[in-house]
Amino acid sequence: MSHLKYHTMTHTRKKHFQCDLCDAVFSTKGDLKRHAVTHTGEKPFQCDLCDATFTQKSSLKRHVVTHTGEKPFQCDLCDATFTQKSHLKCHIMTHTGEKPFKCDLCDAAFSGGTGLKYHIMTHTGEKPFKCDLCDAAFSGKGSFKGHMMTHTREKPFKCDLCDAAFSQKGCLKQHLMTHTREKPFKCGLCDAAFPRKVYLKRHLMTHTGEKPVKCDLCDAAFVAKGDLTRHRVSHTGEKHFQCSMCDASFSRKNDFRRHMMIHTGEKPFQCDLCDAAFTQKSHLKYHIMTHTGEKPFKCDLCDAAFLQKSHLKQHVVTHAGEKPFKCDLCDAAFSQKSHLKQHVVTHTGENPFKCDLCDAVFSEPSKLRHHVVTHTEDLFQTSRNDSQFLTKS
Repeated sequence: MSHLKYHTMTHTRKKHFQCDLCDAVFSTKGDLKRHAVTHTGEKPFQCDLCDATFTQKSSLKRHVVTHTGEKPFQCDLCDATFTQKSHLKCHIMTHTGEKPFKCDLCDAAFSGGTGLKYHIMTHTGEKPFKCDLCDAAFSGKGSFKGHMMTHTREKPFKCDLCDAAFSQKGCLKQHLMTHTREKPFKCGLCDAAFPRKVYLKRHLMTHTGEKPVKCDLCDAAFVAKGDLTRHRVSHTGEKHFQCSMCDASFSRKNDFRRHMMIHTGEKPFQCDLCDAAFTQKSHLKYHIMTHTGEKPFKCDLCDAAFLQKSHLKQHVVTHAGEKPFKCDLCDAAFSQKSHLKQHVVTHTGENPFKCDLCDAVFSEPSKLRHHVVTHTEDLFQTSRNDSQFLTKS
């Protein structure tokens, strides 16, 4: 019998087999039998390699492939292979851009029915996948599976370029962009680009001024939930992260990690243009600008430009003639905090700036800089004398 003839019969064939437990009707007895197990919960097809059971033989057959690693369905457009034909079909749509499954509640569209199913839960708030070890719940099976690894500490997805490992494949994919420097998500309002869509979404709020996450204890508002979590500690004063090597304690894990680098001497952020290394990524970012000459923070009142926003802020005060930094020991006042700090040394007699080439100490960095020049001049004169001596010899 030809496939076309069989396909036509499935449409013309009458449905005589009625389910006794619901209104479903089927054209064959086999279809009714397969449907009946959805009511009884019976799973007669047992996997020989694990404890998994299934209502249909075809489901068991698909499952067995997960043990053998066999992926018989090959994409003609790339090297991707799949265990199921339906998965290949969804994958091909990533090449064609086709997204036939559309959400009735918004403009979202998906290449597969499963993607649409999980998306709809973002509207309904449904989270059927619940963690037995904590209160977390998820709308998608993949997110739930990744969460469970945070309890088991399992990280099966390893980076081929460094020692990093992750509990989810998506996290590894995002991590790889830190090596390739790829930033596919570009802002339409400025030149900023990001490796993750969520980062772009947060960035766009800096243009709109939107801060949807609000603090219950004060008027503070934030772009991201993580910012609110960190802010709340300012109300409670909790400092859970205690350093085992000194008395320092911190309310934020990132602050604690940066502090520990002081003890370990670790500087993971390495400059590609010189030997400089830093404990923080932001410090490396500013350092790179010393190579490129970039000064992104520009004064609106003159041509001055600065590497850091704080430097611009200090500079702006000089235009207003404002001197907010006052000395407690005399009437002197300064436009910048660093100038006040240098002035206070004149009262205390402290000389914190030490020369690396001799025992000289100074109260101000400018005096140290002038002093260091004397060493270079001495070195140049010695080198010149040696050169003259060798010439005469």
